[in-house]
Amino acid sequence: MTTSAGSDRSAGVPPAVAGASRPRPLWATLIATFFGIGYVHPGPGTWGSAATVLLWAAAAHALPLPLRTPVAIGLACIVSAIGIPAATRVCRASGTKDPQFVVIDEVAGQLIALVAVPLSWKTFLAGFILFRVFDIFKPPPIRQLEKLPEGTGIVLDDVAAGIFALVGMQLLLRSGLINLV
Repeated sequence: MTTSAGSDRSAGVPPAVAGASRPRPLWATLIATFFGIGYVHPGPGTWGSAATVLLWAAAAHALPLPLRTPVAIGLACIVSAIGIPAATRVCRASGTKDPQFVVIDEVAGQLIALVAVPLSWKTFLAGFILFRVFDIFKPPPIRQLEKLPEGTGIVLDDVAAGIFALVGMQLLLRSGLINLV
């Protein structure tokens, strides 16, 4: 769908997708939008992160302490593994490189940011803020991961933002800057 040298709206979209808009598979849409949360405006990514924090808070409170960290890691891995193909399918069907309603990447990244974090409103808020900051500003090498194709780039840049947030959280906790009392 190129009309002139400077107006190719399909840049970065695979040729089979460029200019195409096909029906999205239901499973991929449900996963990629985190069961519709990606359609909430404004800021669907922020809503996806907030929903993840709330769901993880509820789940973590129900888990015995020794299982919280491995379950958080496992969930982040599962969400990433399922999220990449779901985001890829949705991208291909919509004909856009990174549809704003795809928020499964925020779910994966936010889960990573909360790995090994004590259950406290302060830690959940700090983890949420740190992840959103790294996700929005994308310092190197996060920005470079975003350039990977389709769902891989969509999810892995948020995984990296989650890792940055996780490191930031652990530094805050170990330095005593977050008082849990």
